[in-house]
Amino acid sequence: MTATGSFTVKLDPQQDKKTPAGRMLINKVYSGDIQGTGVGQMISKRTENGNAVYYAIEEVHASIAGKKGSFTLLHSGVMSAQGQQLSITVMPGSGEGELAGISGECIIEQKDGEHFYQFNYQL
Repeated sequence: MTATGSFTVKLDPQQDKKTPAGRMLINKVYSGDIQGTGVGQMISKRTENGNAVYYAIEEVHASIAGKKGSFTLLHSGVMSAQGQQLSITVMPGSGEGELAGISGECIIEQKDGEHFYQFNYQL
């Protein structure tokens, strides 16, 4: 199954001292086929030459196709001169409520300052 739509995101940088990476709190609001919110944390590192990496854990509380519940998304992203790689997958066994047993992956596109998702899932 596929769910599509858009989301808004607010990143709140945290001031962790003496750490090699930056940390941000994530707050999202999903619209479209997914109606709900996502909260989580991201750890990222950027080098002087523009390479970057990030990992995040996001807890999604939402309704998808009329089913309500929650699940966890695992984000992993790498950016370098060779290109970008992004993987966003559902943590196995994390689905709760009517979303128990959910699995899948999410594709994100940013266009004209807006964020869009395509969530390919099984339930």
